This record gives sequence, C-alpha cells and structure tokens, in this order.
Amino acid sequence: METNKHTTEAALLNSTRAQEAFDMVKNTVKVYGALGAVALLAVIAVSTSGHTVNTFMWVRAALLPAVAVLIHRMAVSASRGSRRAFERVSALAVIMPIAIIGVDLIPGICPPWYAVTQAVCMLPIIRVAFIIRGSALRAAFLKSR
Repeated sequence: METNKHTTEAALLNSTRAQEAFDMVKNTVKVYGALGAVALLAVIAVSTSGHTVNTFMWVRAALLPAVAVLIHRMAVSASRGSRRAFERVSALAVIMPIAIIGVDLIPGICPPWYAVTQAVCMLPIIRVAFIIRGSALRAAFLKSR
C-alpha cells in the first residue's frame, strides 16, 4: 500500500502540470530576487545622495536578494521531490509577505517609499503562495496521514 502511494506521488510530481507549476514558482522567485536587487540599489542610491538610511533598511535590503537564492534552491529541491523543501517554500510564501509588510507598517520604522518598495518585492512571493497551493502541486505532495 505504501509503495503504491509513493509511486502515485512520483507520477504526479513528474506530470507536466506539476513541472510547469514548479517552473512558474522558480521563475517567480527569480523575479522576486531581481526586485530585491533593485530595492538594494535604491537604498544605495538614496544613501549616496546624502539622505538618511537606517540600519534596518540596509539589513533588509541586503537580505532579500540573499533569501531569494535560498528560496530558489528550495524550489528546485521541491521540484525534484523533496517534501521538506516543498513545505518550506509553502510556509515561507505565506509568512514572508505578512512579516515584511507588517513590520514596514510600524510607524517610524522606515520611510513610506521604502515600505512601498518592500511591498512590491513581496508581490512575486504572494504569487508563489498561490501557485504552490494549486491543485497540481498539492496532488504531487499528498499529505501523510
């Protein structure tokens, strides 16, 4: 019975629909990484123009592109059958936008332009959350009972 379940999951994971969904996830994470790099460049530009940029902004702007690399690696592992990587990408895709946007809404933590930049960076991650919860990928990684 257990072998049949794994065989079915492997077939669903290797299906065209599942692999197309994973390709969309990986490409969307690349867009997120590019937007994160643009946000970092914006912080650099603002800093070099003489405006104040606090440590929070520097750290966040530097971490977002780095996190994109890690999420992409997890998405690649998930597309190869790693349930653990799939669950991590799924969780991060929900938690990150809430955390990033939520923290940016705290008054005085960052200027409005920076909060908007960070929110735009989260749009691809929100898309990942919807793709990864789609029927093709949910079927490929059936829940264990």
